[in-house]
Amino acid sequence: MFGKLFAESGLSLDRLKALLEVGAGGSIVKAADGDPVRQSQYSRQIKELEDFFRIKLIERQGKGTRLTPSGRELARISRFFMLGLSNFQRGCLSEEQRFRIGASATFIRQFLLPVLSPSPKGGPMYATEIVSDEEAERRLHDLTLDFGVVGSAAISRPLQTKVLGRWKLELWAPKALSFTETSASKAFKEKRLPLVLARKELERLGVLSPKDYEVHLVCDNFLQARAALEGQAAGAFLPSFLAPGKIAKSFVRVRLPKVDSRTLHFYLAWNPRLLRLNPHATRRRDWLAESLSERMAGCTVG
Repeated sequence: MFGKLFAESGLSLDRLKALLEVGAGGSIVKAADGDPVRQSQYSRQIKELEDFFRIKLIERQGKGTRLTPSGRELARISRFFMLGLSNFQRGCLSEEQRFRIGASATFIRQFLLPVLSPSPKGGPMYATEIVSDEEAERRLHDLTLDFGVVGSAAISRPLQTKVLGRWKLELWAPKALSFTETSASKAFKEKRLPLVLARKELERLGVLSPKDYEVHLVCDNFLQARAALEGQAAGAFLPSFLAPGKIAKSFVRVRLPKVDSRTLHFYLAWNPRLLRLNPHATRRRDWLAESLSERMAGCTVG
């Protein structure tokens, strides 16, 4: 059945590993971290794979290189194969399982870390990474992430999702700027309300982020926007679960029908191929979905 694979030399785990590292790095130079000896080694190993399969696996891109479509496909097959071997080895050695979870900085801080922190001794290990929805989707396909948290269930096959909870986006303004709800709403419509915008998160959600608005500060995520709001120099769009809370008396909620009417969601996403390669992942998926749903259940949705 596999006679042709072993009829000649050139195929080895080391060479497939080199292909994976070049694919992950984006080029031979980046994968080798500038080391000329490692660059030469990567080039030689990939050339040996090309000779074996009789097809180009890397190609020129500007001053560097990248994997060809065939190279990307071989890397995908190799990653599945090696992940299966790695999981088998860990089971044989009774080693702890390690799961990689990608999400936004806000979700990690507000929901993931509180759920993962009390993990019992001897249980699985977790690693969290800040990723965009697009990166999470791509890496779930590549199996370089085990689980991802995204804002939409409309992701490409064969990825699957489960809803974790819902929330609202709210605009808050500081009373220190002499705003009432009515005057703050008018100032927003007239583009006079200074704002702190978590632009990346707002754009990810598809929420209008007016470029001609009076932006006081642009930041990366809602956690930073919340911290800036507390300076009481500008208003901010915040998720309902990050509303001012105990210090709400210092702020006013600005009602915006187009924004207030939207209900947003978080979804846990995974690749079903992972579950076939690692049976332990099914229990981890179910535990994460239940724990994160419970954590989100107490959030105000407005």
